[in-house]
Parts: sequence; structure tokens; C-alpha cells
Amino acid sequence: MVLVVNETFDDSSHEDAGHPERPDRLVAARTAIDDLHLDDDLVVVPARSATREELVRVHIGNYLDELSAYCYSGGGDIDQDTYATLDSFTIAKYAAGSGLAVIDELRRRNDGVGFVAARPPGHHALPDRAMGFCLLNNVAVAAAALRSQGERVLIVDWDVHHGNGTQQIFWDVPEVLYVSTHQWPLFPGTGSVNEVGGRHATDGTVNIPLPPGATGDVVRRGIDEMAGPVIDAFDPTWVLVSAGFDAHREDPMADLRLTSGDFAQMARTVGDYAPQPGRLVMFLEGGYDLGALRSSIHASLSTALGQSYDGESPSNGGPGTEQIERMRLARRSTIEQLHASDDEESTR
Repeated sequence: MVLVVNETFDDSSHEDAGHPERPDRLVAARTAIDDLHLDDDLVVVPARSATREELVRVHIGNYLDELSAYCYSGGGDIDQDTYATLDSFTIAKYAAGSGLAVIDELRRRNDGVGFVAARPPGHHALPDRAMGFCLLNNVAVAAAALRSQGERVLIVDWDVHHGNGTQQIFWDVPEVLYVSTHQWPLFPGTGSVNEVGGRHATDGTVNIPLPPGATGDVVRRGIDEMAGPVIDAFDPTWVLVSAGFDAHREDPMADLRLTSGDFAQMARTVGDYAPQPGRLVMFLEGGYDLGALRSSIHASLSTALGQSYDGESPSNGGPGTEQIERMRLARRSTIEQLHASDDEESTR
């Protein structure tokens, strides 16, 4: 099976070298791909800039205009975590377009696995606001494009931080199912189990908040028991992964205890939801320890491609297992209450 990756557009000459979302992250990603030794089974597609039409499916036009003007005037700090430079709007449009280029190549081949090694990341970007290192929501731009073509898109977000931007964009969109595993409590403060989707997409959001110290067995159980039945009923035609690797135990940004072996197992689980080859794309989100990032990307991609992985063993024994069933029942209760409220309103 081939791996289709984008050719990242990245001019980092004006960037803050001390920021955790730094250019070396792409070096680690490229090295992880080299570690796979794919030779002719590696297909690198040129990145392209996302068009305004593609961006306004998920972002408000005024926000795009304001972000563009802010960057071209020299940029600066957008908030305490997020900054922009002169080049940032151009780079962000290429990051958003990279996923579209990978999807086009997978469609042409009807085979393979896609990986979008672009920065800045995207899953915190809201329709009208940048935050959390993110300017444009890369995975959302791709999902919205697929939706416009009649596809049913599953987004699995295994970044340690909740993808509040992605959730908000597709909150009331029945053709997109959003599933997130994340540490709780943690930035950005969203991702409660009771956040289940809007009126037209009730059951279209599955949040699996995990306590600090949770290990891979807890994450996998959450996906299997809370998300699995919802995904099966949704029956996706494409699977997109917000593949953040900051849940690794070596990462400095959070406190989950996953290993690269856990990401290998999650890649296998999530990949099984794709209906056929050529319908799985991973988008790089977080991951700030460069060694852990490299090993975790390698583990995920090798497993998704059907290779064996003999690196770190999966982790187990951390807290949170006993919470999974309580969260599943709480989520179901929320959905039942929303349905009852809708029925009551319709009879008035």
C-alpha cells in the first residue's frame, strides 16, 4: 500500500524559534517517513493553496480578510499562545490546501493512506478566530470539501487537547461525525461528554475526556465502547484523523501516558473504520517532544500501511477505565433528554 504525503510549503525565516510549534516538528515528521523505507511506495504530492471558496466553507469571510491584513502588515501576537508573521497567511492556506491535494491523489489511485505533514496545525481554529497555535482549520477544510461532494466524513481527533474549532464547525452538520479523545481538564476547556451535537446532528459529536495519567488501554476502551457503535451507525465513506501526538508520555504539554505503541494500535482501530483503501488521511496536529513525535508518527503510519511495528509497547494500568461506562451512560442520557425536548416542542 502506498503512502501519499504532501510536499509542505514552509518558510520559517520570520518565526519565533522558541515557540513549541516550531519548524523542527516537520523535520521530525519527515524523518519518521524516511524511517518507513517505502521507496517507490512513497508518493509526495505538491501542496497547493486552499482557495477562498474552499476556506469559506468553514471560516467566515471577514475573519479571512482580517487575518490576511494582519499578517501582511507584519503580524504579531494574536493571543498568548498564537502568533502570526508576514508569511503566516500564505503558509496557512498551503497547510489547508495540502489535505485537499492528498485527497485528490488518493481518489485518483483509489488506494493508499494519506498523511498531511503541514504546519501550522488547525483543530483549534474557530470559524472566526485563531487560537491554540492554529490559524486555519486544516482537517475541517478537507472534511467540508468531501461533504460538498456527497461524502460522509468521520473525524477522529486523538490530540491531547480537545479540537474545539473542529467541533464547533461541524456541531450541527449531520454528514460529519466528530470523535475526540483528550485530557480533561486542559486547554481549551471544551470537550465535555455532554457535548453531543446540535439539533440536526444530535449524536454527531462524541467526546471522551480522560484524566491525567490515563494510558492507552483507557483510550482504546473509550473509542471502542463510546465511539464504536456511533461510528458503525454513521457508516463513514472517508476517515480523517487529527493526529496530534502530544498525548505521548514524553510530551511537555500535557499529562497523558501514551507510548508510540498506543498510537500504532489506535491507527489500526481507526483505519478499520475506513470503508476501503484510499479513504484514510492523517493530519499532523500537536506533538512537541521531537523524539516522541518521530516515533509516534512512524508507529501510526507503519500500522496504517500494514507494516509490523516493534517499537514501544502499548501502555496500560492508568486511571480512567472505571469512568468509561459512566461517561457512556451520561452521554446517552443527554441525547435522550434532547430528543424528548424536541418531541415536546414539536407537539406544542
